[in-house]
Amino acid sequence: MIRQKKKGQWEGRIVVGHKENGDPIFRYVYAKTQKELIDKLHHKIDEFRDAELTEDSNMSLGEWLDKWIAEYMTGTIRESTLDGYKTYTERYIKPALGDKPIAFITTADVQKFYNNLRKSGRIKNQHIYGNGLSDASVVRIHCMLHEALDMAVKEHLISKNPTNGTTVPKIVKKEMQVLTDEQLDAFMKLVDAEEHWRDLFYTELTTGLRRGELCGLKWTDFDDVEGKLNINRSIDVRNGEVIVGETKTGKGKRSFYLPVSTANVLRERKKNSKSEWIFTDPLRPELPVAPPAAYRKMKHLLQKAGLPNIRFHDLRHTFATHALTSGVDAKTLSGILGHTNASFTLDTYTHVTTDMQQRASNIVGGFMNDIFGEELKI
Repeated sequence: MIRQKKKGQWEGRIVVGHKENGDPIFRYVYAKTQKELIDKLHHKIDEFRDAELTEDSNMSLGEWLDKWIAEYMTGTIRESTLDGYKTYTERYIKPALGDKPIAFITTADVQKFYNNLRKSGRIKNQHIYGNGLSDASVVRIHCMLHEALDMAVKEHLISKNPTNGTTVPKIVKKEMQVLTDEQLDAFMKLVDAEEHWRDLFYTELTTGLRRGELCGLKWTDFDDVEGKLNINRSIDVRNGEVIVGETKTGKGKRSFYLPVSTANVLRERKKNSKSEWIFTDPLRPELPVAPPAAYRKMKHLLQKAGLPNIRFHDLRHTFATHALTSGVDAKTLSGILGHTNASFTLDTYTHVTTDMQQRASNIVGGFMNDIFGEELKI
């Protein structure tokens, strides 16, 4: 429909969907001239081509995100990821775009939102990190919002995803840091003096478990006869409540034989344990140790020993690197680490496998010379 209004302005509208009672849903465009209006209408028709919006397209972005989290995400993703989505929604997205109807949010709106997050989006610890959110946080918010709006397209709330075409920061992956033999010795000397923490860090450095997996170990997961460990869960502890979640990957639930020394450490620990958890909270032994507490303790010990300020995940990298250099094959190591496949393990530890390949080529060259003699050389 095209018409000229009383004051000379031109108005046009197209049907973009229908309500439950069959009434049409319109989108309007306005222009000063008929030609300009027709051009705008053609653009609007292209925008909504094949769209069949429902009356829910009138809901705000905040309302849709609440519905998406409750009806589409809950029970399908890890609890920690779900909590992150709720935090991003309440802390960042709703204050900026939450009241705007989802059908009228543009790519420009989303881009401005991302730019503001990078410039002045940080709410906590501004005196430490500055006013802007980190690039990694902006990317995580973008990934969540993109997924939510993709579902809005499928549910006929919007005709296209406005996050498409936005520019988000490129994340520079943090380089892993691996403790050397000497650094490991220095670290373990300090750990040995920490009765409550000694077994936890020894187990970590001989298994490479993820932090939530390590803290979530129960005695029922340990076969003290066979010396095997079963990984069944990952946990977090918040306000005295244990949040139990799934392991990170499909191969995360796994079982493997422990080194004899580690199995013996756990056997001795089990004799005096009065908790269902293998590693307990220092003040509340009925609870497992909280992953952030293990992280803070590690940082304290590293600083005390004058060692590099590594992440907890780098203890996992340290185990994996030393395992590979000691001759553990990638397939076996992949199973211990809970990787999806051995190729991922090899790709992750390229810095090790390159050296291994060089050593392998020297070994092959050596026994080929033994077989064929010096005439093999060119």
